[in-house]
Amino acid sequence: MKINFFHISLISLFLIFGYDSYAQKSREELEKEKKENLQKISEAEKILNQTTSKKRATIGQLNALNYKIQAQQSLTNSISNELNLLNQKLNEIGSIINSMESDLEKMKVEYAKMLYATQKSNQSLSKLAYVFASSSFYEMFMRLKYMEYYGKIRREQAAQIELIKQLLIGQKESVEEVRLEKSTLLQEQIFRNRELNKLKQQQSSLVTELNKREKQIKSEIEDRKKSVKNLEKIIADLIKKEIEKSSKGASSTKFALTPEAKELSDSFAGNRNKLFWPVSSGFISQKFGTHPHPVYKNIQIKNDGVDIQTNENQEIRAVFDGEVRNVAFIPGMNNVVMVQHGEYFTVYAKLKEVSVRKGDKVTAKQPLGIVYTDNDGTSEIQFQVWKNNQKMNPEQWLFRR
Repeated sequence: MKINFFHISLISLFLIFGYDSYAQKSREELEKEKKENLQKISEAEKILNQTTSKKRATIGQLNALNYKIQAQQSLTNSISNELNLLNQKLNEIGSIINSMESDLEKMKVEYAKMLYATQKSNQSLSKLAYVFASSSFYEMFMRLKYMEYYGKIRREQAAQIELIKQLLIGQKESVEEVRLEKSTLLQEQIFRNRELNKLKQQQSSLVTELNKREKQIKSEIEDRKKSVKNLEKIIADLIKKEIEKSSKGASSTKFALTPEAKELSDSFAGNRNKLFWPVSSGFISQKFGTHPHPVYKNIQIKNDGVDIQTNENQEIRAVFDGEVRNVAFIPGMNNVVMVQHGEYFTVYAKLKEVSVRKGDKVTAKQPLGIVYTDNDGTSEIQFQVWKNNQKMNPEQWLFRR
């Protein structure tokens, strides 16, 4: 019986420490996710405040608001996951407590029986008489051993009862701590849900306001299409020219790389998903490819790169080592900087100021200029990645935030 209790207690201890180590890892992940979402909300709030200072509804405001809603939704999901984890922990601890209380009761009953048997034995026959009543020396030796062993078991049983009592106290304290933590988290969940509902109401009002400016916004969309087309032509022409130059006039769609250029190109390719962002703070406001307009769903927007909305006067920086191959001004795109990395090009458009010149060697994170802020108060750059004459999705190259 003693061995069974001890076995059960070991299982309880395994559950306690085994669960804690598992839960700790999950809680760490959730806490990290929570911090990232809070940072995104703070970032969106700052950018949103800059766009709302113009006192009229803009697509920039809507993009910042959508980003904030997305981060707020992720945050509430993280809190719900944390609450689920705490409920799971409470259930686990409750099961452990029930198991240990059951163990304790059984151990107490067993210990009481043991004490009763000892007392009865002492009343009917003294220990000494019990030993000397042996029929042989061997039997006397075994009776002495039995008495010694019996006493040892009693002491161990008493120690185990005390140990289980202390563990139970510890588990009950843990329950109170988890309940307090859960209560705090529930309050935060209520607050975050209210914030999320407020943001969705703002989003609805903003879309209504934007619909009132439909004619103007559709005109802006047409202007943007022309600017995008001009930019695409300039990039494609430059790349074609550079390819022809590297191939010494031979017809080709790929660069003929020197050993140094190939090394740089391979190094750039090896940093897929690891490239620095061209801004230290901001979010992707428009993705690569063709997709519906955020307000007018029947209008398709084509993007050869990604648009990144950021703070006013934000510094734009190179995402990788390379050489500046062109600096141009394109109406609707403002200043544009193109940097070559072997057979790859990165393009940075919508700059207010440029701090590099054609032919400059640049290193990763080196400033290229300052972001342009439009009349609506939106500060946004367009970032593109090309391999030879092929446009690539920049999100697959930038470090994931």
